[in-house]
Amino acid sequence: MIYRVRFKQIFVKFKSFIKIIFPLLVGLFFIFLSINITSADDRRMILFSIKNADYKFALVSIIFGILSHLSRAYRWNFLLSPLGYKPKFINSVFSVFIGYLANLGVPRSGELLRASALSNYEKIPFEKAFGTIVAERAVDLIMLLSFICLALFLQYDLLFSLINKEQNNASELVACFLILILILAFLRHLFYNSKSTLIKKLKLIIKGFWEGVISITKIQNKIPFVLHTVFIWTMYFLMFTVIKWTIPETHNLPFQILLLAFVAGSLTISATNGGIGIFPFSIAVILNAFGYGNDDGLTFGWILWTSQTFMIILLGAISFLAIPFFNRKS
Repeated sequence: MIYRVRFKQIFVKFKSFIKIIFPLLVGLFFIFLSINITSADDRRMILFSIKNADYKFALVSIIFGILSHLSRAYRWNFLLSPLGYKPKFINSVFSVFIGYLANLGVPRSGELLRASALSNYEKIPFEKAFGTIVAERAVDLIMLLSFICLALFLQYDLLFSLINKEQNNASELVACFLILILILAFLRHLFYNSKSTLIKKLKLIIKGFWEGVISITKIQNKIPFVLHTVFIWTMYFLMFTVIKWTIPETHNLPFQILLLAFVAGSLTISATNGGIGIFPFSIAVILNAFGYGNDDGLTFGWILWTSQTFMIILLGAISFLAIPFFNRKS
C-alpha cells in the first residue's frame, strides 16, 4: 500500500514535470530545425536583419497587442455581469496579463491563474470565473476558424489537397458514436444518483463552471461584446501585419500570404511556451512556400515573437506586483 501511494505521488510529480518540460523541448526542437534549414550565411543575414530592423513598427505591433488585451479584459466583464459580478476593470486587466505571463511558463496554465487572480481579489467563485474564460475561448475559436476559412478560400488549392485525404469508414464512426453515447449515459446515471459527499461537492463545482460557460447566452450587451471580439482579432492581425515593414524583404507581402502566416502562427502559440521556436518556424515555412527565403520568414517571426513576449513579460510582471497594491485595504 505504501509503495502504491509513493508510486502515485511520483507519477503525479512526473506528470507535472512533463507538462512543463515537454513544451520547452518542443520549442528547442523547432529552434534546432530553424538552424538546420538555414546556412551559416543565412544565420548571419538573420542576425544582421534583426539588428537593423525598423523597430518603430515593432513598437506599433506592441501597441496593437496591448489594445487587444485591454479589450479582452473589458469584454470579460460582459460575461461576468449576468452572474451578478462587476469586477473593477483594472483587476480584469491585471488578471489577463498575469494569465498571459503564466502561459509563457506552462502552456494553458494562464487560464487557471487568471481566474484565480480575479477570484481572489473580486470574491468571484473560481469555477464561475474559469467558466467564463472557457466561454470566451469558445468565441475566440470561432474567430480563428473564420480566419482559417478565409485563408482557405483565398488559397483554394490548399482546400482541394485536404479534401483528397483518406476518410474514415462510416460504419466505424457510427459504432464509435453509439459506444460513446452509452458510456455518457451510464456516467450520467451514476453521477446524478450518487449520494457521495464528494460527488455532491463536484456537482456544485460543475454547476458553477457551467453557469460561467452559459453566461455567454445571457449577455445583455451583445453588440458591444461582438464589437470587442472583432476588435481583439483585428488588433491581433494588425500587430502581425505591421511587422512586415520592419525589414525590406517583406515590405511587399500580400494580404493572402500574411493571412496564411497569421493562421499558422496562431495555431502554434499553444504548442510551446508562448510559441517559442515553433512560431518563427511556422512563419518561415509559409513564406518559403511562396518563394521567400527561410531567413526572411525566421527574421519576421523572431521580431514579432520577441516584441510580443517582451511586452507580456513586462506588463505581466507589473500586473503581478501591482494587483495586491491596488486592492489593499485602507
